[in-house]
Amino acid sequence: MNASAGMRQRIRELVEGARASIEANRRRIDDLNVYPVPDGDTGTNLTLTVRAIDEALQQDGPDDRAGLAKEVSRAALMGARGNSGVILSQIVRGATESLAESDDLARAFRSASDAAYRAVKRPVEGTMLTAIRSMADAAEHGADLAGIIARGEDTVAQTRDMLPVLKEAGVVDAGAAGLVEIVRGIHAAISGEALAPPPEHEEAFGIEAIHQELSRYRYCTVFVVEGESLDADELEGELERLGDSLLVVGDRSALKVHVHTDDPGRALSLGIARGAIGGVEIANMHAQTQQREERLLHAVPADREACAVVAVSSGVGNRTLFESFGGVVVDGGRTMNPSTADLVAAIDGAPAEEVIVLPNNGNVILAAEQAAANAAKVARVVPTRSLQAGLAALVAFDSSRRAEDNVAAMQEASDGVATGAVTIASRDVQLNGVAVRKGKWLGLADGEPVAGGETFDEVAQAVLERLLREPRSVLTLLTGESPPVLDGLLSRIQSEHPDLELDVHQGGQPHYPLLLAAE
Repeated sequence: MNASAGMRQRIRELVEGARASIEANRRRIDDLNVYPVPDGDTGTNLTLTVRAIDEALQQDGPDDRAGLAKEVSRAALMGARGNSGVILSQIVRGATESLAESDDLARAFRSASDAAYRAVKRPVEGTMLTAIRSMADAAEHGADLAGIIARGEDTVAQTRDMLPVLKEAGVVDAGAAGLVEIVRGIHAAISGEALAPPPEHEEAFGIEAIHQELSRYRYCTVFVVEGESLDADELEGELERLGDSLLVVGDRSALKVHVHTDDPGRALSLGIARGAIGGVEIANMHAQTQQREERLLHAVPADREACAVVAVSSGVGNRTLFESFGGVVVDGGRTMNPSTADLVAAIDGAPAEEVIVLPNNGNVILAAEQAAANAAKVARVVPTRSLQAGLAALVAFDSSRRAEDNVAAMQEASDGVATGAVTIASRDVQLNGVAVRKGKWLGLADGEPVAGGETFDEVAQAVLERLLREPRSVLTLLTGESPPVLDGLLSRIQSEHPDLELDVHQGGQPHYPLLLAAE
C-alpha cells in the first residue's frame, strides 16, 4: 500500500485485478468444487466476495492507510458468501490489519494466514488454508509476489493428494485454486501484465469428480448479526448443535455466520436473539449438487455448443445467478431497459451459433425480438416478463440442443413459476376498492397488485399466501439493493410450510426490495 496521493484509487485497481481474475475463472472453480460439499459454488462465492470489496471502493471513502484497511476488511466481511467467501474475508482482514501499519509483504501474508486459521475451529489441510500458509512461507523466505504465486500454484497441485475426497475425484481444491487466482489478479494489476492461464493441473477432471456424496445437511445458511457486545464463541457454541461447516467471524459489533444445517430458521433465530440480522443467504446444497452434476455431464467445449443464452438482468447477485447457469448477461441498469444494439452485440458475441434471448421484463420483449431479427446468428426469444421467470427458464436450458428445441422447454418452465414482488408504491393505487397511498408498501403477484399496507411483513405475507394457493415445492427469494429485514417472514415460512424448500439470495435489484418465485 503506497502512501502516495490517490491511495484509494490504487487499492481499487488492485481489487479490480483480483475481481477480473476470479470472474474469468469462476465457472472453472465452481466445477472443481467437491469439498467440503460438492455444491459447485466456490468460484461464485469468491467472486461475490471480491465484488463486494470492489463496489465499496467505488464509493467515496477514506484515502488513508488505516481508513482503507478498515473499509476493505468490513466490505469483505459483510459481502462474504459461502464457506470460501467467509474464509477469504478473514484472509483479507489479516492482510489489511498488517498493511495498515506497513508495506511488509511477508508480514501481511503471515497475518492473513494466521487470521484464516483462527477463523476455522477445526482446520483441514489441503484447502485454501494450506494455500495461504504456503504463500506466507514463501514470502518469509524472500520471494517476490510472482514467486509467492508460484508457491501457491505448487500447493494447489499438491491438494489433490492431501484430501481423500479430492484424490478420489481427481481434482485440486477449489478454494485453494480460487485464492491463487485472486492473488494472481493482484499481481497482474501491479505488473501491468496480462492474466496468465490457469496451470494445466487445474484444467481437467474425470467422471469421478461429478458423482460425489451429498452433504449430510441440506441448507447452506449465511447471515450477518449486528449488535452490541456480541460474543462469537457463545453463538458458535449454540450453532454447533445445528450442523457443520460452521464459521462465526467478525467483532463485537458484527458477526458473519456460515453453517450447513437442516434448520436454517433455528440458526436465524439464534442470531435474532442477539441483534439485527441481514445479508441472509439460504441455498439448497442438494439441488446445487444436482445442478453441478448435470452441468458437468452435459458440458461440451464452447466451440461445440449448439446454443447459448443471453439474459437481461439487474443487480450484482442476480447477474451472478444467471451466469452460474451459463447465461451471457446484458446489464439492464436501473430501468431494465437495454438498447437493441446491446442485445445484438451480446447475441453475436455469445459462444454458440444459435442463441436464446431472455428479456426478463415485459418492456424489453420488443427490443429482444428486434435484436433477434437483426443479429448475425439464429436467435429466438422466450418472452420472460420477470427475473424470476428468466431464472426458471434458464434452469431448463440445454446447451447441446438447438434453439428451436430449447424454446418449448424453457417456455414451459417460465410459465410454471408464480412470481411476486414487494415494493414501495410510486403512485396511489386502487386495490379492491381501497387506495394504497404513494410511499406505502405494495405487493404484486404475477405483475398485479394484490396487497398494500404500512409494514413490509404484512404485505410480503399476503403476497406469499397468494403464491402458495396452489401446491408448490420450492420458494426462491431475491432481496434487493435495499434488502428488507426478513426475520419474521422466514420464521413464518419455516413454521407454516415446513416441507417447502427455501432459497434466499441477495439479488441486488433496484426498486424491488423483495422478489419471490414459487415453483
